[in-house]
Amino acid sequence: MKSREEVGAILRRLRGRKTLKEAAMDLGMAWQTLQSYENGTRTPRDNKKERIASYYGKKITDIFF
Repeated sequence: MKSREEVGAILRRLRGRKTLKEAAMDLGMAWQTLQSYENGTRTPRDNKKERIASYYGKKITDIFF
C-alpha cells in the first residue's frame, strides 16, 4: 500500500494544469478535501477513491495501492 505522501504526489501529478478548485468541483467535493488528499494529511474513503480514479481514468490500484 502506498503512503499518503506517495498518493498525494500521484494526485497532484494527475491533476496537471487544472486548479485545485476546478478538479474538486468536477469531483463533487470541497477543494479543501482534495487539498488534504494531495498533501497527504487525509486518506479518502473507498467511494471517493473510486470517484477519483474514474475521474483521472485510472484504476484504484494505480493510485492508492
